[in-house]
Amino acid sequence: MTNAVDFWFDPSCPWAWMTSRWVDEVARLRNLDVTWHVMSLAVLNEDQNVSEDYAAFFPRALKYTRLVAAAAELHGQPMVKALYDALGTQIHPGGNTNPDEVIAAALAEVGLPASFAAFADSDEYDLQMRASHFDGINRVGQDVGTPVIAVNGVAFFGPVISPAPMGDAALHLWDGVVALASYDGFFELKRSRTREPIFTQAGSNK
Repeated sequence: MTNAVDFWFDPSCPWAWMTSRWVDEVARLRNLDVTWHVMSLAVLNEDQNVSEDYAAFFPRALKYTRLVAAAAELHGQPMVKALYDALGTQIHPGGNTNPDEVIAAALAEVGLPASFAAFADSDEYDLQMRASHFDGINRVGQDVGTPVIAVNGVAFFGPVISPAPMGDAALHLWDGVVALASYDGFFELKRSRTREPIFTQAGSNK
């Protein structure tokens, strides 16, 4: 049986990146049909009172979401995932905070022309980007962030994990999260984060 999975991400979010690596591992071991969608922390917080430091991050983040939205419209779903992987590798384990360098390297990696970078500063596909964002966020409510995952139509925020587990550990976590999310009356399970994102993946606990 194939499980239909939808995954909403902001390329800039390290926690979404961790979760996406876990979903990739589960998809490698299980029959998952994953569709990748862009969402935007800038859009999510556009009417919120946030710190100056956090607000200063949004223009850079918006460049990446606009770029992925353009890729989705012009090149389809396979390019969404390829570009997310290329951007995320530069941003997260690569630690690059220069969007011009990140975008140039990512475009070269996925085989898109350097001129495609113009979409990072264009609002041409903002309508589609915002529609994708709200398609995900409206499934779980405005008081969450990225990532949002839907499994066979059941949507939830997270999980927020560090590091991304591999092998049996990845499957064990997947089964537990999906089981919780499948109960209609389940809403929240949370504890304070005690570590930052760890970009090296965890073992399988075999």
